[in-house]
Amino acid sequence: MTIPFIDLKTQIARVRDDLDRRMAAVVEHGQFILGPEVKALESELAGFSGRSRAIGVSSGSDALLLALMALGVGPGDAVLVPAFTFVAPAEMAVLLGATPVFVDVDPVTFNMDPASAEQAVSELKKRPELRLKAIIAVDLFGVPADFQRLTTLAKEARVVLIEDAAQSFGAERFGRKSCSFGDISCTSFFPAKPLGCLGDGGMCFTDDEEIEAKIRSLLFHGCGEIRYEHVRIGVNGRLDTLQAAALQAKMTIFPDEIEKRNLVADRYRELLAGVKDLIAPQPPEGCTSVWAQYCVLSRDAAHRKALFAALDKEGVPHAIHYPMPLHQQPAYKQYADGPGQFPVSESLCERIFALPMHPYLKEEDQARIAQALKNA
Repeated sequence: MTIPFIDLKTQIARVRDDLDRRMAAVVEHGQFILGPEVKALESELAGFSGRSRAIGVSSGSDALLLALMALGVGPGDAVLVPAFTFVAPAEMAVLLGATPVFVDVDPVTFNMDPASAEQAVSELKKRPELRLKAIIAVDLFGVPADFQRLTTLAKEARVVLIEDAAQSFGAERFGRKSCSFGDISCTSFFPAKPLGCLGDGGMCFTDDEEIEAKIRSLLFHGCGEIRYEHVRIGVNGRLDTLQAAALQAKMTIFPDEIEKRNLVADRYRELLAGVKDLIAPQPPEGCTSVWAQYCVLSRDAAHRKALFAALDKEGVPHAIHYPMPLHQQPAYKQYADGPGQFPVSESLCERIFALPMHPYLKEEDQARIAQALKNA
């Protein structure tokens, strides 16, 4: 019997009555765009994250785009992004005419390596055609990046720090919640995220009143204070009211799901301890992960292939996050010097793979997964 990689059906069943009630309320009042549920959700998630301001947007990618637009990022600007992550941070910079400058990642957390970022900042000083405008630090797989060092770096370089928390909403680092770091934080509510809606959705967080005002204008076609007044070039990036209602329902069980995710991760760590040459993830001290993915490391590419064969034999799903670093992607090769520039990112792409992870993963299924890996 196949084990579900992500179990959204069980999650939906838990909140089905509340979800139906909330969705019916939206249909009844008919405010499908910027309805009261959007404002209520913004207030709830701002409080949950420890921010004073939250702005609902149409996706996690649009959250990054709007953050960069609010900062005035454009041609001639450089934006630091990790080489090992999903493409969105680099993509949004390029869409605005800016230049993504890749940096390597930490071999344990897979997040932006502050030392590599420091080196990139130093090297940019030798490139007068580029001015460093922002650093986008991604909280990969559910663990917040090293914002203590990255915040110091951003202040010394006099640039804006953006937290890409698309995979980490609900996580903590030294008592601070994800989405509370940097000048602007961005998250995604894609259905497979730890907190996911029923389609696309996202949110920007900040404590800066001026940034909030710009983002709210930008997401509504650059609107001004009066109807049909457009004071800047914007986009259509609003969070749908029905998606906000769905997120309100899921928030009622979200803290419990975080606890369950960590129990699943703890069981994995125990079960996988006996698998030769397999490295299980371990959040750094002071961090609580939300385990957006449970990614392990094989010895090398050949070892990963053998492990996949064993998992396939037992009907265990698996995935690779991510098979190619950004600086080697066809669309982004022009922004880097080719293979060998970021050795940690390149090594991870050859070794990493994800196992099923969700709050409702059964102990017997985890034991079956572990046994399949041991059999390899």
